[in-house]
Amino acid sequence: MELEPVGGARKLDIQELEEIRNNAYDNARSYRDKTKLFHDKKISQKHFSIGQKVLLYNSMLKLFLDGVVEIESEKSGKRFTVNGQRLKPFFENFQAHTVEKFQVEPS
Repeated sequence: MELEPVGGARKLDIQELEEIRNNAYDNARSYRDKTKLFHDKKISQKHFSIGQKVLLYNSMLKLFLDGVVEIESEKSGKRFTVNGQRLKPFFENFQAHTVEKFQVEPS
């Protein structure tokens, strides 16, 4: 049995597998990049001004990824830093409206 033809075929197989792996890596990276762009477009940008009242969603998750905002508690006066995605605007003079359901009669 000759070793050179077998070795050459083995090298070609290894190169082919390496090329397939590289293509899969490139496809995964492009998919991840496109998914991140889509996700980032859907995130609503929140803009807060100094002195504005906000509601804080109190979760145990302590990640500061999007926008770090410093807030002050009205009750205790303590200042602390939170993730901007955890804040919602607070509307003091918000008037609640009653929603009624109407049944439409078929004509």
